[in-house]
Amino acid sequence: MSLELRKSIDHISKERRIDRDVLIDTLEEAVRTAVNKKFHNKLDIEVNFNEETGDIEAHQFKIVLEEVEDPNTEISLEEAKKVDPNVELEDELGFKLHVEDLGRIAAQSAKQVIIQRMRDAEQEIIYEEFKNRKGEIISGTIQRRDREGWIVNLGRTEAILPKDEQIPREHYKRGDRLQGYIIDVHKEGKGPQIVLSRSHPSFMEALFKLEVPEISDGTIKVMSVARDPGSRAKIALLSRDRDVDPVGACVGVKGSRINKIVQEFKGEKIDLVLWNPDITTYAVNALSPARISSITVDEDDKFLEVVVPDNQHKLAIGQKGQNVKLASKLLGWKIDVITESKYGEIYNTQPDFEQISNVTEIPAENFASAGFQTLEDIRNSSDEGLMAVSGMTEQKLSELHSALNLLENSNSETQEQEQDPDN
Repeated sequence: MSLELRKSIDHISKERRIDRDVLIDTLEEAVRTAVNKKFHNKLDIEVNFNEETGDIEAHQFKIVLEEVEDPNTEISLEEAKKVDPNVELEDELGFKLHVEDLGRIAAQSAKQVIIQRMRDAEQEIIYEEFKNRKGEIISGTIQRRDREGWIVNLGRTEAILPKDEQIPREHYKRGDRLQGYIIDVHKEGKGPQIVLSRSHPSFMEALFKLEVPEISDGTIKVMSVARDPGSRAKIALLSRDRDVDPVGACVGVKGSRINKIVQEFKGEKIDLVLWNPDITTYAVNALSPARISSITVDEDDKFLEVVVPDNQHKLAIGQKGQNVKLASKLLGWKIDVITESKYGEIYNTQPDFEQISNVTEIPAENFASAGFQTLEDIRNSSDEGLMAVSGMTEQKLSELHSALNLLENSNSETQEQEQDPDN
């Protein structure tokens, strides 16, 4: 037992990187508890691990008194002097406790305690190792699925890839290797919980940093990333060296660098965007490949009104609005894309809108918020639809109809005069 126990302690301490003294202290405490339980806590017990012999030893302590009331914890001076002639009253005398099954108790306790302590210490070591690794990329193997997502085997521990951190339409099976981005590490009752993501924008930034030396050394800086995971992404780049083209550096020779990243994301399209401190230039770059006619900037509300040629509208918006949504995320500004013809309609009718606003005392913005962009929109709307405009009342609705009739008559007269200038 002694040789086996000492070897076990040394092996576990080395293999699991658990402090040897911690293991021994925990083992002593477990055996002490077991022995006390055997003697119903009636004895004053001390348990120690003998480094020389490798044995667990138990000692019983008694106080030296003239009169003994409890023989389990007290000993008379006469009896004590037989053990130690120099003993005095009130001294504490120790006796080696010979328990027939102490070896079995020690073996059982050692096994249980070392396993539990090993788990606790290993979990603490793993937490300490990973708690400062947020933002790193790590590789693992798909192990199994649970209610929250996929469990990923990292070797010494496991991680969770939650459902909402997965790339849509990306499928896994047991044994698949994958890379994940550590977004969180926290303690739980069963051990540290390492949370991975494959859809996080920073995962893409971290991969670019791995693949592009100019990013890792700071020559090129990633200013912003916007992703529609599994479909499309935009990444804004700034070069701190005039001689280094950030787009070319990220693409690599024959696309060698960016292709690795695209493959990691299972074909997710990546737009490389040149960052610019001028928001209009930045917006033009972000909305590429669409051509932009003009941009109106609202600094206070961080809002951009972008005008494009009619044949560029679908390209600027993108499928299901994807291009403009990603550009908006990339810039951190709201973006409204309208065609040149629509822009002309809105601003040609602006004076008429102002007249309606003056008559009804309802701000023009209220009509726009309710979805009315032109006078034609208002004329074609039902009274119920017009009542949805903030501030509209029955009285103001009547005034609105009167104003529309006046404007229509006025416009008709103007058109007649333009057609027959002699009258």
